[in-house]
Amino acid sequence: MYKLLETLTSLNGPCGYEAAVSQFLKEYLTEKADSVEVDPIGNVIARAKGNQEGPATLLTAHIDEVGFIVKKIESNGLLRFEKLGGHDDRILLAQEVTVMTKSGELNGVIGTMSAHYVKFDDPSKVRKHAKLYIDIGATSKAEAEELGVEIGTPITWKKQLKYAGSEKTGKVIGKALDDRAGCAVLLQTLEELQDRNFAGELIFLFAVQEEVGLRGAKTASQNLQADVAVAVDTTAVSDTPEETMDQSLQIGAGVGIKVMDFSLITHYKVKDALVETAKREEIPYQLEVFPGIGTDGGAVAFSQKGVPTGVLSIPSRYAHSPVELIDLKDLEATKDLLKQFVRSLKSESKFTFTN
Repeated sequence: MYKLLETLTSLNGPCGYEAAVSQFLKEYLTEKADSVEVDPIGNVIARAKGNQEGPATLLTAHIDEVGFIVKKIESNGLLRFEKLGGHDDRILLAQEVTVMTKSGELNGVIGTMSAHYVKFDDPSKVRKHAKLYIDIGATSKAEAEELGVEIGTPITWKKQLKYAGSEKTGKVIGKALDDRAGCAVLLQTLEELQDRNFAGELIFLFAVQEEVGLRGAKTASQNLQADVAVAVDTTAVSDTPEETMDQSLQIGAGVGIKVMDFSLITHYKVKDALVETAKREEIPYQLEVFPGIGTDGGAVAFSQKGVPTGVLSIPSRYAHSPVELIDLKDLEATKDLLKQFVRSLKSESKFTFTN
C-alpha cells in the first residue's frame, strides 16, 4: 500500500481545508463504489452492496491532518499562526511548512533563534506557539500579501513520505499518516472486496475535522443508519525509552484492537468479534487501552440510538509531527482484519448488548 499511502499523504488537508483530499477520494471511489457523495462540510460517503442480505456496516477514517492557520502578518513579513488540531510546542522550532495560498503553495519555516544566541537565552525555555512565527522570505507585510498570504491562510507540514532507514525496514516516515493511513486501509479493503462476496451494505465515511473535535463524523453519522461500525485510526505507541512509556503498545506487533480511550469504551461484542477474527485468521494484534487519545468511533457510537462500534488502531510513533512513523506490516494487518471482519458478517449478524 506504499504507493497509495504516498499519494494520500502528498495531499494537503489541514482541519477545515480538506478539499483536495475530498476531491481525490470522490474521483478514486467513483468506479469502485455503488455511490459516492461529498456532503456540505466535506465528508466523503461511499456505499457498496454485497451479494447477500445483511447488516449495514459503517467503516470510517478521517481525512484531515493537524496544521496551522495564519493569524497575523507582521510588518516585516513574518507570519503569526494559530493551531489546527493538537501540537506539542516543543517540536515546532525550525520545522518546514507549506503555506497554502489560493494562488499556490509557499515554502516556509517556523523560525528559531540562531544557536549562537542560546548563551544569552534560557536554553530550557519552551516558547508557546503564539510567540513563534513562520518565515516565507517576505520582507514586508505587503510582500507577503503579494505572495497570496492573508488572514486565515491554512498551513501544513512539508510533504514527504520516505522509508525509515531503507525499504528493508518496512517502516515509513511522513506527515498526515494520522489518518491517511486509515484512509488507505479503507480504500484497499474496498479494492479487495470488489467481488462483493460479503453480506449487507458497506458505508464508507471519510470524515473531516476529526482533529478539532470529531466534527465531521458527528455530523455525518446522524444521517447514516448503521447496524455496526468500525473506525480505523492511528494510535500512539509506548515502545520508546522515555520514562512515561509503559511498553503496552508497540510498532510492528500488529493491529491494535481498541478496548477503550477517552472518547469511547468499545462495544464489547464488536471488540470480541474483531479479536476472534484476528485469532481465526492468524492476524497479529494488540489490545489497546489508552485514555490519551480519541477517534471518530466515539462520535459514531453516540449517533442515532447508539451504534455498536469497534476501533482498529494502526500503531504510530511521533504522532502529530511532520515525521510520523508506522510499520507497513501493521498497516497490512489492519486491512486484513477489517476485510475478514466484513467477510465474517452474515445476514443474521447482530450486535445486541444482551443475549
